[in-house]
Amino acid sequence: MKVAIIGYGVEGQAAHKYWGAKGADITIRDQNELKGLAPGATIKTGDDYLSGLDDYDLVVRTASVKPWLIKTKAPVTTVVKEFTQKCPARIIGVTGTKGKGTTSTLIARILGEAAWRTWLGGNIGTVPLDFLSKVRANHMVILELSSFQLMDLDLSPHIAVSLMIEPEHMDWHRNLREYVAAKGNIFWHQRPEDVAVYNAHNDYSTQIAQLSPGTRIPYLESPGAKIEGDRIVIDGVEICRTDEVGLLGPHNLENICAAITATWQLVEQNPEPARRAVKAFTGLEHRLELVRELGRVRYYDDSFSTTPETAIAALKSFAEPKVIILGGSDKKSDYAALGRAVKAANVRYVVLVGQMAGKIKTALEEAGFNKIIMGPSKMPEIVSSARALTEPGDVILLSPACASFDLFANYKDRGEQFQAAVKALR
Repeated sequence: MKVAIIGYGVEGQAAHKYWGAKGADITIRDQNELKGLAPGATIKTGDDYLSGLDDYDLVVRTASVKPWLIKTKAPVTTVVKEFTQKCPARIIGVTGTKGKGTTSTLIARILGEAAWRTWLGGNIGTVPLDFLSKVRANHMVILELSSFQLMDLDLSPHIAVSLMIEPEHMDWHRNLREYVAAKGNIFWHQRPEDVAVYNAHNDYSTQIAQLSPGTRIPYLESPGAKIEGDRIVIDGVEICRTDEVGLLGPHNLENICAAITATWQLVEQNPEPARRAVKAFTGLEHRLELVRELGRVRYYDDSFSTTPETAIAALKSFAEPKVIILGGSDKKSDYAALGRAVKAANVRYVVLVGQMAGKIKTALEEAGFNKIIMGPSKMPEIVSSARALTEPGDVILLSPACASFDLFANYKDRGEQFQAAVKALR
């Protein structure tokens, strides 16, 4: 069997291992050079890496590759599609613009507290093909699914969860309609016995949930989990008080409600697993992560914030005066709402960096906010600039609202450099 794998990131490498173990004749195709990589495979790189695909029995598209670029008569699959076809266990799939990783992890932790054997993978970093051989029918698989992974998926999870959806990846998708439709695939191929969990306060999430022929359950409203005053409740049962939650920010209360709703029947309506998990879970790295407190100033790494909406959510997580670091590379975002949020959010100063600094500066000034510093390009100097603007009791927040590719390798590199610079302060 001749298999072409398009793209050689983490998914491409997992696909190489998986189909290589089946004895396939593997060709790796990537636009970039792959020196010393892909042992045992034929390699084709360069601008014509997508030519001649009719010569294969199977073409594997990895998530970074736009599906409409692949022209072939051969069947085309993906890592996620292969996994969903072969997985013997039920799958809980989670999508949304932001909060997918946090919600997926919390679902796994709630089920773990209820003694389920769980597997967590997908866009969160672990390629599910890597653990497929270990999954058994009585296990539960949780997959974080991006629009890139969903857009050509023809199988939907048994329990599908859509968090809030806002415009994102407009530099990759051809338009907003395509982006939302890709998210809709998480529901579109469900069966009547399946479950669709959706954000009742988000129009796009509510709309795409109607594609499911299964049982549709909203969260933030009954019968799903919701916030009543200072309590998280479901079916009239209190899970915990909101001040007992380990995660920061009102947006994470929404993610918690989604996770509780998705797992409520699986834990047999027992509040204890959710109660224990929600209190203990303090979040994933680079998501409102407290780095340190120095001189009564707290430093938070929210480098995973790559959209205006996530930066707005971060601002709402702190009542204290803030110095926020904004800016990075372009994702075709609109910063008008972010400008208004900064104006309303007790922000002492904004430090602007990167390619989008000018565009964000315009949005801030149009909103009437003028305490703006045009920052340097190196993280130690960026952190020092922010520190000089603070007073005791303040928060310094790296929540860029932009991608990272102008100054850093990726959001993790940006967050790691921020943490290193903060920890080096004296």
